[in-house]
Amino acid sequence: MKIRIIYLVSLLAICAFTQVQAQEKQVQTDTLSSENRIETLKTERERVIELEKGKLKKKVLEIENRLAENIITKEEAKTLKMDAAKATAENIENRTAIIDNQIALLERKEKLNTETRNSRWVFDSDDEDSFLGIKHKNEDDKKEVVYDRRTTSDFVFAIGFNNAIIDGQSFDDTPYKIGGSRFLELGWAWKTRVFDESNWLRFRYGFSFQFNGLKMDNNQYFVERGEQTVLETYPLNLDKSKLRMDNLVFPIFFEFGPSDREDHDDHFRYSTEGKFKMGLGAYGGLNLLTIQKLKYEENGNDRKDKFKQNYNTNNFIYGLSAYVAWGDVAVYAKYDLNTIFKDNPTEQRNISLGLRFDVD
Repeated sequence: MKIRIIYLVSLLAICAFTQVQAQEKQVQTDTLSSENRIETLKTERERVIELEKGKLKKKVLEIENRLAENIITKEEAKTLKMDAAKATAENIENRTAIIDNQIALLERKEKLNTETRNSRWVFDSDDEDSFLGIKHKNEDDKKEVVYDRRTTSDFVFAIGFNNAIIDGQSFDDTPYKIGGSRFLELGWAWKTRVFDESNWLRFRYGFSFQFNGLKMDNNQYFVERGEQTVLETYPLNLDKSKLRMDNLVFPIFFEFGPSDREDHDDHFRYSTEGKFKMGLGAYGGLNLLTIQKLKYEENGNDRKDKFKQNYNTNNFIYGLSAYVAWGDVAVYAKYDLNTIFKDNPTEQRNISLGLRFDVD
């Protein structure tokens, strides 16, 4: 009963997180104040100026080197330096003008928001929607866009084939059906840009529910024999024999790959849409439930049995995972480093391969 309660609470938790994140994306909150965004833009303005000046120094140095090597004359060097200085001045003027316009836009919005917050109730005797000439004005009718959002989140859905690596045994001789053994994963993941000025490396983290299934072959099923769990032949003809392990895990990844920077009037974003990316990581968590399902016919009647037992499976789950993606679709693999069963003489470890979808 305790495990079932934990399992139910965990499922409710993922639903709650999903709803909260959806609301946050629908109504973007101004977590970064306008003052901070304006300061960020001012810092960017200074950085642009220093960058252009640095380029000019480099060009002047190249011209002086050419002059020292008698490639050009003093008059030519003077003309080239003047042209370089003029081009730099124009670059600074054009680039800082864009930033200045962004600062002015934010200042106007901040002033408007301040007036709105300070004037929630106004007197308007000609408004038909007012009561006794008093009308309520909604605050923050339009939420400001966060200038630089370093962290985003996605709903994770993965599905594919599941099986086990058994010590001393070829994968071709596995007692589990390759096509019939499958896995499903549902979760939520956050993605944070590691560097300030680049998006080539991202850190991904979150939580997932993994449902790993092993479908037994050759009319076999699992039986607990003391502290060991072994496969035995069922006395009746089985239509289905399957062991499922439900886990709650917390994956972490380092994600690599190119992206495009999209600049707007009041914000910018990095986009990996349609881009190649690769993730390497690990996960750890808990086994919430182990269940064996048997389906067979007895005395002309169809029977379905479910056995919710521990089956000596490991309670702590940990492993390695990786994916290679194009856009939001990835080829996904995960491998448990822990053994499936605690005290079996032959070690078995779960392995999965399938497709992963990140839905924002």
